[in-house]
Amino acid sequence: MQYIIVTGLIILSACFSGLTLGFFSLNVTSLQRKIKLGDARAAKVYPIRKRGNLLLCTLLVGNVAVNATAAIFLGEIASGLIAGIVSTILIVIFGEILPQAFFSRHALTLGAKSVWLVKTFIFLMYPIAYPLSLALDKLLGEEMQTIWSKKEIKEIIKHHENNEGSDIDKDEERILLGALSFSEVNVKKVMTPKPVLYTLEKSTLLTQERLLEIRDKGFTRIPIYKDTEDNLIGTLYSKDLIGIIDKNKTVEDFLSKKKPITIKDTMLLDGLMNHFITKKIHIAFVYDMYSTFIGIVTLEDIIEEILKVEIVDEGDVVEDMQHLAIEKSLKNLLDE
Repeated sequence: MQYIIVTGLIILSACFSGLTLGFFSLNVTSLQRKIKLGDARAAKVYPIRKRGNLLLCTLLVGNVAVNATAAIFLGEIASGLIAGIVSTILIVIFGEILPQAFFSRHALTLGAKSVWLVKTFIFLMYPIAYPLSLALDKLLGEEMQTIWSKKEIKEIIKHHENNEGSDIDKDEERILLGALSFSEVNVKKVMTPKPVLYTLEKSTLLTQERLLEIRDKGFTRIPIYKDTEDNLIGTLYSKDLIGIIDKNKTVEDFLSKKKPITIKDTMLLDGLMNHFITKKIHIAFVYDMYSTFIGIVTLEDIIEEILKVEIVDEGDVVEDMQHLAIEKSLKNLLDE
């Protein structure tokens, strides 16, 4: 009979130990997300797991009680040093290591299947566990939610993409990392520099040659200036020139009525995107700290920064305008 009782106590010790590790390896915030995604296992576990202090006190009190009782019964079976060694081996291996190793690998599934057992333990231990949990609630407050930093989320995404069991592929990883990073990038990094811009003076006649030039350049939006190239006054949309017959028309006649967006080169891309969305304009003129015009930035530039690829359409002549600007600057230096 004593051997049966000891065996039963070791099994109970294994349950308490495994359930403790299993349930507390399940993050409350993670369970909430899984419930929103329709995970039935998380829905079963969450009502118990959210009362963390009550669950902890129940399982620990139960575990200590059965371990102490098992040691007493083993002391009656054997004596002295042998009883101590046997009880330690049985409790550590079969009551702690094996159940914790097993529960840690299948925490959510086993947790959902053992909810009835945990509820039973809570009912039996309630007179002792509840006052202890109430004291912990008063001293420590509610369990803190797990909030990951942006850098941690990036590492999680990278880890998932590198794992064969994940459904995140390389393209999704690149886009997700870009979306998490673009708000830290300023306009100057992605803008098209002034030296490689195609601009027109507002009084420029739209002759046949000029229209062919505009077509060959391939730009859908063209910055327009008055008198000097630093005095930008608006934007010309190439689509507005379709079907022009009157040769006396000038650029000013087709200038967009919308007031252009002017920004500093230190502005971050997320703020600029909000400007584009609210003002329904997808191009901005960039100025430095001395209020000197230095380039333009478009919605496409922001999208490219998020996607981490150069978007090249049928009309683009040059893939990377910043690279072209660097080459042009180097050439000018060599010529000098």
